[in-house]
Amino acid sequence: MLFYQRALLISFPVFVLASVVSSDQRLLATKASQFAPAKWQHPGYVVDKAQLNIVKGQVANKAQPWSNAYIQMLKDGDKYGKYVSGTRTSEAASTVSCGPTTNPDIKCTDERGDALAAWANALAWYVSGDTAYAKNAIGLMNKWSYKIKGHALSNAVLQTAWAGASWARAGELIRHTSNLWASKDITQFENMLRNVYLPPCQNGDTRASNWDVACLNTAIGIAVFLEDSDLYDHAMGLFQETVPSVIYLESDGSLPHAARGLDSSTAALKSRWFNQQSWGHSGQSGQIQETCRDLTHTGYSISSISHVLETSRIQGHDQYSGDLGTRLRFALGFHTQFEQGVTPPSWLCQNKGLTRELSSVTEIGFNALSFRMGNPMPKTQTYTEKIRPQGTNGLFYGWETLTHAGNKV
Repeated sequence: MLFYQRALLISFPVFVLASVVSSDQRLLATKASQFAPAKWQHPGYVVDKAQLNIVKGQVANKAQPWSNAYIQMLKDGDKYGKYVSGTRTSEAASTVSCGPTTNPDIKCTDERGDALAAWANALAWYVSGDTAYAKNAIGLMNKWSYKIKGHALSNAVLQTAWAGASWARAGELIRHTSNLWASKDITQFENMLRNVYLPPCQNGDTRASNWDVACLNTAIGIAVFLEDSDLYDHAMGLFQETVPSVIYLESDGSLPHAARGLDSSTAALKSRWFNQQSWGHSGQSGQIQETCRDLTHTGYSISSISHVLETSRIQGHDQYSGDLGTRLRFALGFHTQFEQGVTPPSWLCQNKGLTRELSSVTEIGFNALSFRMGNPMPKTQTYTEKIRPQGTNGLFYGWETLTHAGNKV
């Protein structure tokens, strides 16, 4: 299902172009950290070769849920045609202009759809071995990398983060599993990621939690593709600081953590958490900053956090067993229970009710925290298995039942 029509509303204009990098878009000094690996793992953004080899074998054996997930991916599409296709009708543009709720939509759905299509074709290539799929992905990446210069209007940063994440995943997989992509085109793609998609995202964006973690997810994915250790350390440091302000644990006390650089007063936190009035209740661990807004945007944060934690694990720094993994585990259980009909407690969102739908964001976290690590997560498991195969939201994530269901490596 497509949820782009629900994209975050911002009332003031934003214009971001690659040729204009303001001071607040430059890398900020952060506490020295060593998150980047001594040796990069490739492909190593969200999924690695060992995981993909399992997927390939399961699909070949027509095992479930992977076989159905693969078949569904081949069928999925948007208004420009199937994602796994060489005949999409979308067009590239030098400037992509995206307003609130994608209105106006000047090549926004073209760009997001093509980036996701590149990822889907890359997956299809690896699973099937059919070079036509790899060539489809390469064609899409080349089409945009030689054209796009920047993003404009109020959703510019979020659009940049969403598309950039899919481009980086697709490029990472194709570059390191085939010899079909010309070196000059890879260089052009590197330039696109570094000059168009990175500047607006590399320091995050605290206007909303889903913006912040989406940006940092994209910056980390670009860092893996570019093998940029400084960028990786910088973005991962910000990510570690950010997640505790996104997901509340009862151990945080009577107030959640404030987002970096923002007002930590009680009034400011209540407003930022969409009028949530109190914290510290039994069973409140896992509430997210946008829970009282709707579960769709809440799911965006869950997805981006899952992507970063999985990438960090692949690159040799497993954070699932620490504070961030604990927060993700509670967030998954907290929100999936309401998708299964549990009545929200009166203290949650002032008993105004929850706007659902969480959607296809649970596979990676559930696989890592429960299937791989052995944590009982019955609410998350029931929800995850019920909505398989998990597909794409048409924004930035896609087909994670295929890539991560029941995958212990």
